[in-house]
Formats: sequence, C-alpha cells, structure tokens
Amino acid sequence: MCTLEKTGNIFYLTLTGDDEHRLNPTLIATLRSSLAQVKSQAVNSSVLITKADGKFFSNGFDLKYAQAGGSPQAAKDRLLNMVDLFKPVIADFMSLPIPTIAAVTGHAAAAGLMLAMSHDYITMRSDKGVLYMSELDIGMTLPDYFMALIRSNIGSAGARRSLVLKAAKIRAEEAVAMGIVDSSHPTMDETVDAAVRMAEELGKKRWNGKVYAEIRKSLVPELCGLLGLKDTVVMPSRL
Repeated sequence: MCTLEKTGNIFYLTLTGDDEHRLNPTLIATLRSSLAQVKSQAVNSSVLITKADGKFFSNGFDLKYAQAGGSPQAAKDRLLNMVDLFKPVIADFMSLPIPTIAAVTGHAAAAGLMLAMSHDYITMRSDKGVLYMSELDIGMTLPDYFMALIRSNIGSAGARRSLVLKAAKIRAEEAVAMGIVDSSHPTMDETVDAAVRMAEELGKKRWNGKVYAEIRKSLVPELCGLLGLKDTVVMPSRL
C-alpha cells in the first residue's frame, strides 16, 4: 500500500511495506486517491516526493494477481485491466500543479519504472537497485503510453534501445549517463536527502501551479494525446 504525509511544503508519497510494491487494482486506486489529495491541498510552494520502503521501488504489475484469475484468458484480462487502470495514474502525475521527484531507492521495473519516470525528476540509489523493462524477457509488448513516456524522457535512441530492445538492467551511474535519472547517490538515505534538497529549492520558486502543469504537459504532447489531456492557456493576472 502507500501513505501520504506532508512536512512543511513537501508531500511524501511512500510505497510502504517490505514487499515488491507490485501495482494491482488496490494499490493503483490508493495512488490515485493520494494524488487527488495532493492536488486539492497543493499551494504554489508545494512539491511531491515519491519514495518506497524496502529494496524495491516497484517491481511493476502484480502478475500473481493476474494469474489468480484462474485461467490463461482470465490472467490476460486481469493484466490488460491493470494496464488500463494504471494509465490515469500517469495522467494524474502529468496534471499535478507542483513539481514532482521520485527517490528511487530500489529496483524499478516495467510499470514500476514508468511510475518513476512519470515524475519531473529522479534521484537514484547507486549501491543497490536497477532500472529494468522486463517486457521483452516475459514476452509482452509495451502499452502505447509506456512507449510515449519512454520517448518523452529518454532523448538518446541508443539508450532507448538498451532499455527496451536489450532489456538491460541499468544501474544508477549508467542511468544518469543515459539521461534517465538526474543524479545517483550511495545509499537510500542519501537518495531521499537529495530529493528533499531539490524539493526545498523548487518550493522556493513558488511558481503558479496551473502554469507549471500546462508547461509540463506541453513538453510531452504525444504522451498527453494518448492520455486524453488537453492544453489550457493560462495568462498572468497582471501584465
């Protein structure tokens, strides 16, 4: 599950427990509820940090939940349903009127990596943890909004190939070089601390939240088109 706490101007969304933080309908619904709460309570100095307990940030969709459907077709239907349910989570992040930072303190795989990449910035732990798109290894194509998110966040064609056509397990230093994450840090605590320092600096800017969200969306038009998000023009109250 996850919790939402607020300290000063920073919201902390934490994937709790010592498991793999697999994304199933229950966790997805809880994430959406937490993000709605953040959106309703945010002010111009607010920032969101998402982090996780244990050795996983998130290991993607809950395949055990899918397999519990009882038949191969039921398992496929459950997996496709999770793909559909997770799509609005990405839309929620794209629409948040505040800066967002993922503190990736453990493995982030498949949909779990997409969760991290839906943030504006990523700090990553270098002593443990990898980024990994497992779809090629398990024999599954990537949803269209996954690929749009990858294309939006990773400028290098070679880096994209390594991630999705080699199913490479990418450590923090390499992820920085590939432009997937913004910084790497030796330990879990230092990874979170780096995210907090960044959040404090961003919060001081006190940007207009509606403007921030609209400019973010304008950076990723392909993704926003697939998510059904439309642009809104925001003008200054005084010229």
